[in-house]
Amino acid sequence: MKRKSPDLDDQDQSHRSCIAIVDDDPLFRESIAQNLIESGYEVTDYDAGKAFLSALSDGASADLVLLDWKMPEMNGIEVLRQLRTQRPELPVIFLTVLSDQIYEEAALLGGAVDFVEKSRSFSIILRRVENILDRREAAAGADAPKKTNVASEFNLGALRLDSASRRGYWRDQELELTLTEFAIIEALAGRRGKDVSYREIYDVVRGRGFQAGFGGEGYRANVRSAIKRVRQKFRDLDPDFDCIENYPGFGYRWNTVDNT
Repeated sequence: MKRKSPDLDDQDQSHRSCIAIVDDDPLFRESIAQNLIESGYEVTDYDAGKAFLSALSDGASADLVLLDWKMPEMNGIEVLRQLRTQRPELPVIFLTVLSDQIYEEAALLGGAVDFVEKSRSFSIILRRVENILDRREAAAGADAPKKTNVASEFNLGALRLDSASRRGYWRDQELELTLTEFAIIEALAGRRGKDVSYREIYDVVRGRGFQAGFGGEGYRANVRSAIKRVRQKFRDLDPDFDCIENYPGFGYRWNTVDNT
């Protein structure tokens, strides 16, 4: 179902972001949808993952997805996997009653950009939504120069990153990257030879100042898991890949060894 604020005219609506809510709880779906509409967003909502994916295939619009984990027939992580193939550029926030770290790590490694418990206040959820959409708009603005023949590609030895499509290549073979993994590689390679702290890498993924919720240093485990997955994707193409080095206790760096 598509909803929009009656207080905005059609021209105003055309400039508002559209948020898709995928959740089998009708009361929660109605509540979060109404709050988002009152905050000026256009909303579409779906009671099942299959219905959402089908709608996307038929051309439905969405700028961001709020996705539940526990749903019948097709759970949230299964929806996310298919979505990463169908619409890899579309940011996904898991909004769920699950709170164990294992679920958060699985969501982030699967390509979600955030993981929020449903018990959080709407003001917190709204701020997460705004932060992600702001970053997406900023990235789109950064890509704009390509229209004036300024290259949107970044090349470093055997690595090639296309900021317009958010795709990465190693030795001319495409890496199967999530948006989060692309952002991590971009952050490291963009500062090649320099150490990038765990906190800086985590800020790239979750937004500056976000607290992981598992103690003051909880974000380090999430960063290590993400780096492990990134390395493996390079090694699936090149078993000798060793460009991402760990600086114990601090973070990681992209080494400057010639890897052409």
